[in-house]
Formats: sequence, C-alpha cells, structure tokens
Amino acid sequence: MDEREKLRKFRELDDAFAEALRELDRPDCQLEIPTGPPMAPLAEEVEQDEATRQQRFEERLRALMQEYHQPAEQVARLLQALKKMGRIA
Repeated sequence: MDEREKLRKFRELDDAFAEALRELDRPDCQLEIPTGPPMAPLAEEVEQDEATRQQRFEERLRALMQEYHQPAEQVARLLQALKKMGRIA
C-alpha cells in the first residue's frame, strides 16, 4: 500500500470517528450500538461453568480423600477451619 492510500484510509477513519463523536453530542441521537449476544445464554454458560468447576473440585477432593485415607468428617472440619481463617471463601 503506497503512502497516498494510507493517507486516504487514515482520513476516512478520522472522518468516521469525527462523525460518530458529532452523533454522540446530539441530544436526539438514537445510535444503534451492537451489544453482542443476549445475556441470558451467557448467564447460563457461567452457571454451567460454575457447576462444572464445582463438580471437578468435588471429584478431586474425593480422590484425595481416598488417596490419603481421610474420612469426610475430618475433611469437613479442615474445610471449616480454612474458611474461618479466611483461606477459602
């Protein structure tokens, strides 16, 4: 791309930016700003991710309990103590 083409593209971009700023300054401006996908599916994805993380945590915790021969009562007390100390939420 030669220098003239670069300058032309820059001017087009500058003009478009200036026009957008002018539109924002107009009080009756009704801009159609793309907002992306609806939020409901995103919220569902977050819930699924949280459920998946919790499931993985529980599976790993059970595996560690078996590996180190720790009963659920002792692990529960350990988790409560860690929570009291602020080490986990």
